Amino acid sequence: MIGCIYNPLFEEHGVPHHPENGTRLAAIVGRLQQTGLWRELKHLQFAPATIEQVGWVHEYDHIDHLKFLSEHGGGALDLDTQATEQTYPAAMLAAGGCIAATEAVVAGEVDSAICLVRPPGHHALPNKGMGFCFFNNVAIAAEAVLRVGISRVAILDFDAHHGNGTQDIFYSRGDVLYFSIHQSPAFPGTGSVDEVGLDAGMGWTINVPLPPSARDKHYLQAWRQIAIPALCTFKPEIVFISAGYDAHWCDPLVDMQMTAEGFYWLVQETLTAAVDLCEGRLVVVLEGGYNLDALALSVENTILALSSREIREPDEEPPPLHPEQDGRITQYLDHAIEQHQQRLGLADD
Repeated sequence: MIGCIYNPLFEEHGVPHHPENGTRLAAIVGRLQQTGLWRELKHLQFAPATIEQVGWVHEYDHIDHLKFLSEHGGGALDLDTQATEQTYPAAMLAAGGCIAATEAVVAGEVDSAICLVRPPGHHALPNKGMGFCFFNNVAIAAEAVLRVGISRVAILDFDAHHGNGTQDIFYSRGDVLYFSIHQSPAFPGTGSVDEVGLDAGMGWTINVPLPPSARDKHYLQAWRQIAIPALCTFKPEIVFISAGYDAHWCDPLVDMQMTAEGFYWLVQETLTAAVDLCEGRLVVVLEGGYNLDALALSVENTILALSSREIREPDEEPPPLHPEQDGRITQYLDHAIEQHQQRLGLADD
């Protein structure tokens, strides 16, 4: 049984002209209802996170500032990140939903879970929001289980933008593995292969920056030769996926060339590893993805992968990749694989 986190309040945050708006969730829910998957999910009960829970990973000044902005009609955190009246309650509810989903998975109430939440979270730093993000949902959920007996958590992030907030929160910690594959150069400009963690976290931050136009085959190679072997070495007790679908080739904000089928295989291979390592404990948390049709199909494929079912609808293929660009991507990928395998002593899965 797959648990699901969703509330209509998540659609009320934001403004219509912004790429990260409520139509994203409306498109996802509409497709899942149309295909019948919606009623197959176990819709979990949940409440907003408490200020104390959000304060586990964020400074109280940041929490208070966002609450003040929302209570006074909204305001800009930066050029890209706009709070409205519903931002603070939606962000608190999103964080609470991710905690509830994680607790349900750990308790065995559901086999895995998908959190259809917004605003997204992986760019949110301890002291500020940025990049459409306000509170770091996946980091808060990870911290929640680390405080109740779980000793090792892995977070795999395939959003096309580097999750600088998640990396920053756990950079010096040895109890969280953070893996990110993302476009470079791109916002926010972090996530180089040399950012590997500090102190107890040394080695447990793993970045795979790739040039534009990377495809399913490149992502799968990185997954099989770095991400999965790293999981096997780290031996997490629960795995999270920061699931941003903006690496899809139709996405308007980034220049990667993934398909919805590629996301299916990433989730399926992660689930297989989670079954072997941690009783299948896997929580998927929505991040980016801004082409509505591609986003909805990709989420559908994610749920099919979580339930070990086959893809129902094939995705359109991206335009042919020029051999020179393919070679350039392969060169960057091979370099990252070599660096991480040598540093961590990884073997191909």
